[in-house]
Amino acid sequence: MVVETLQDHINRKAWNSWGARHWFAEASEPTDPGETAALARIADEVRGAPLLDVGVGGGRTVPMLRALSQDYVAIDYTPDLVDICRRNHPGVAVHCMDARDLSAFADNTFGLVMFSFNGIDAVDAVGRAAVLAEFARVLRPGGLLMFSTHNIHGPSYRENLTRFLQLPKWSPHPLRLAFNTARVVVNLPLATINYLRNSRLNREYDGYAVRVCAAHKFGIVIVYSDMAAQRQTLAQAGLQTEAVFGNLDAHVLDEQEDVSQVYWFHFVARKTA
Repeated sequence: MVVETLQDHINRKAWNSWGARHWFAEASEPTDPGETAALARIADEVRGAPLLDVGVGGGRTVPMLRALSQDYVAIDYTPDLVDICRRNHPGVAVHCMDARDLSAFADNTFGLVMFSFNGIDAVDAVGRAAVLAEFARVLRPGGLLMFSTHNIHGPSYRENLTRFLQLPKWSPHPLRLAFNTARVVVNLPLATINYLRNSRLNREYDGYAVRVCAAHKFGIVIVYSDMAAQRQTLAQAGLQTEAVFGNLDAHVLDEQEDVSQVYWFHFVARKTA
């Protein structure tokens, strides 16, 4: 049984907002070149295998993965998003389920587990360990895991309220200018309240941190990871890292290179035999 934390409560509120539900319902493209490259790397190997799509949201990744295999099941822990995904993709198996407890699935079931769009960052460190342990359990020996996670050394880690302290975007059209102005007027107070309230959860540890994120007007609290520390955490769960991509382009990252402009990583890891 999964016990909801304060971080869960904050993040679920953001996912259930009208804006988030609308965005998830419309999203249909890869998040970035790194996600595209990571999918291309694993595509041939997982083609036709049983696939588990975790944190499916409104169904952005459904066409991508079902193009690889029709033996497909998706889960998300937000009931409203599960409903949206089912409407967007009738006939697809979509279940309301928390990744920290995949007891509905047997050991050694899937050839691929994917948790995209930094979904794993929404749970705390204890929950993250539980998620990875469950992934390792339900993957077949030699099966692949692909997931994304925010970079603790990247640009978004230190974002603060100055992001919202900007003049409205100019437009020669009076209605558009009025809309842009209204958006700034509304967003700044809400972002300020969220930032002050959620910053109390900020913590820094060895290799990772918990921090309020500017997304959703500082409405979410997420985990940021160091690449090397994440590799070690995967290894402890019995998952061997094979490649890491950044969000900026399609090349495989080296641990020694500068990642200060990389917002998040896409990890490809394999369950050890």
